[in-house]
Amino acid sequence: MTEPAARTARSIDDHLERVRTRLERLDAPAGAEAAANGAVLVDIRYAALRDRDGLIPGALVVERNELEWRLDPLGDYKLPEATGHDLTVVVICNEGYASSLAAASLQDLGLHRATDLDGGFQAWRAAGLPVIPPEGSWSPSGGTMNASSRPARSTRS
Repeated sequence: MTEPAARTARSIDDHLERVRTRLERLDAPAGAEAAANGAVLVDIRYAALRDRDGLIPGALVVERNELEWRLDPLGDYKLPEATGHDLTVVVICNEGYASSLAAASLQDLGLHRATDLDGGFQAWRAAGLPVIPPEGSWSPSGGTMNASSRPARSTRS
């Protein structure tokens, strides 16, 4: 590593800590309240996690590599929900790490009310907030079941 690079290099943990000083992170109940008050929840988890654990009702699903393109109010590829820079956006990943970096990136685009969910989807589910179960989930009572509590399917005909 060159001398100038060594002076400016930082670990991802240091970067994450610095980025989080800009965010007013929300816990799961506050995230649900924000959504009820008009905030846009954005799920950036990758498909395998959504398929395994389910979805948050009403949350937009936007792949992380498309997030800025879809939420930039000035962009050509924006979603209809990207109505302006005053939009409150709550980014949700699986455990609340990648979402902090993503929310900071949205702030860099001028979405000054962007933040993330502390603990991510796992905190949302642990708080008992609504989750749409993955397709193919089985529950004898018709209730929501997560992947870890789903019974094995019978192979008998």
